[in-house]
Amino acid sequence: MEEYIVSARKYRPATFDSVVGQHALTETLRNAIRQNHLAHAYLFCGPRGVGKTTCARIFAKTINCLNPTDSHDACNECESCQAFNEQRSFNIHELDAASNNSVDDIRNLIDQVRIPPQIGKYSVYIIDEVHMLSAGAFNALLKTLEEPPSYAIFILATTEKHKVLPTILSRCQVYDFARITVADIIAHLQYVASKEGISVTEDALNVVAQKADGGMRDALSIFDQLVAFCGNTITYEQTIEVLNVLDTEYYFRLVDAARTNDVSAALLLLNDVLQRGFDAGHFITGFAQHLRDVLVSKDPATVALLETSDAIRKRYAEQAKQCDAQWLFRALDTVNTCDINYRTARNKRLTVELCLVKLTQLNVQASQPAAKPAHSQPTQPTQPSQSKPSSPPSTHRPSMPTNPPAAQSTKIPSIPSLNAVPKPQVENTKQQAPITNTPPQEESNSPFTVDQFQGAWAGLYRIFKDEPRLMAVLKEYTPELIDQEHCVLRLANPWQKEAFKQYGKAVMDHMRQTLHNNKLQLTVHVTEQQNTRRAYTSEEKYKVLLEKNEALANLKTALALQLE
Repeated sequence: MEEYIVSARKYRPATFDSVVGQHALTETLRNAIRQNHLAHAYLFCGPRGVGKTTCARIFAKTINCLNPTDSHDACNECESCQAFNEQRSFNIHELDAASNNSVDDIRNLIDQVRIPPQIGKYSVYIIDEVHMLSAGAFNALLKTLEEPPSYAIFILATTEKHKVLPTILSRCQVYDFARITVADIIAHLQYVASKEGISVTEDALNVVAQKADGGMRDALSIFDQLVAFCGNTITYEQTIEVLNVLDTEYYFRLVDAARTNDVSAALLLLNDVLQRGFDAGHFITGFAQHLRDVLVSKDPATVALLETSDAIRKRYAEQAKQCDAQWLFRALDTVNTCDINYRTARNKRLTVELCLVKLTQLNVQASQPAAKPAHSQPTQPTQPSQSKPSSPPSTHRPSMPTNPPAAQSTKIPSIPSLNAVPKPQVENTKQQAPITNTPPQEESNSPFTVDQFQGAWAGLYRIFKDEPRLMAVLKEYTPELIDQEHCVLRLANPWQKEAFKQYGKAVMDHMRQTLHNNKLQLTVHVTEQQNTRRAYTSEEKYKVLLEKNEALANLKTALALQLE
């Protein structure tokens, strides 16, 4: 039985032309060989599985080839190439810095550098995961790395360039490897499948490429896993089953349900997803990505931002034609808000369901005529007039419509009075105007509890987490709720009031928006601090004791005592 070799090893590139997705870097290395402009140290950095170590081996093999081709590739026939292919070359040394990261290991490497190559021109030292070296090992390598022998070349490879000492970086030519695109991964997997006699659909390869996240080694490993499960025929359905990936068809169906205001279909679709074992948070994150892909598919100028197969790209283009751009903007904002609140929500499923209900009502809200401002309604509910029995009672809470529009053919009644999608927070909060008691002109004046008020205040921590001065005030002080329209924030000193002042409008806009009450006003007071007596001095202590006992003066004179 023939020995099995995984695809990542079997189809490892052997020439610069066979390296996938790094054309600019491979051409640079090939031109350096052609012009004989070889540096003494290189640093290859980039994500995992993009070809750093592979390019280092090809480069080392090529510069030691005794009979290079006209295109300056290795001939694979000379003694140096044969030794490299059989893994017995004494000119190429590989060191794993993850397990050989001490000063002694580097000292041994430096001792090897003193030995010239026996076959070929150069001794190449490939140090993989170089960021794992200790500080002492880096320092031990510095001198040799800067002035090595003429025949020594160092190639350092790392996935975390920021952990490499700047003194090391300054001694190397740095090559940044990019993530491999989805199209390049699909093309290479199709080549591997044709070599292995495996039939696989483009949709299945697209899922593999998305799952690999720009790494060719990961893509080939996933491909081997699919072959082990499916055999010589791989379908899209089998791929999403093996990789536990949610079918994109769910997202397309959810967009259609939201556009047609079908609340029941959206909720049933979410229930189906949860019953299949998928997490609701991952579902809402994936749906946000889907809406983004639909949005970029509306314009030919941005369709290049969509990394997927041609078949899926056509499906996105078809749905993009059916969706209004403004609806996509509002839907993205709604889903993004749900994604932010999902992590802190207690009832996570209800949070996602409420998001889906809001999505189904976006078209309804856009078609609703403007209602009267909430502050113009009486504060107490009134009985409907006898002459107008169809008009609902006027209350603070929005009422359900008695006759929903005919276009909404759903089992669950629509909710046209849902609040509008929250507007994104202003990024530059440092330039906010001082606190004001004039609420924004919106149509909302709902009552709230003390717990809801405190929860809305705690929600400010996330909004203003990058403002340390304001965060110090928010975490130390909580306003006192006087009634449904007034609250008082008591601070300890004028400096805290000044720090809070520049963010006051943004804070109150968020509170009113979260509590759905535009009449809420905030008053800031500085609590007067009681003056505390300073510590007694020695002179003051003496005077107090002298008042109690006059003989103390005679004692001081007799003994010639001095106050300290």
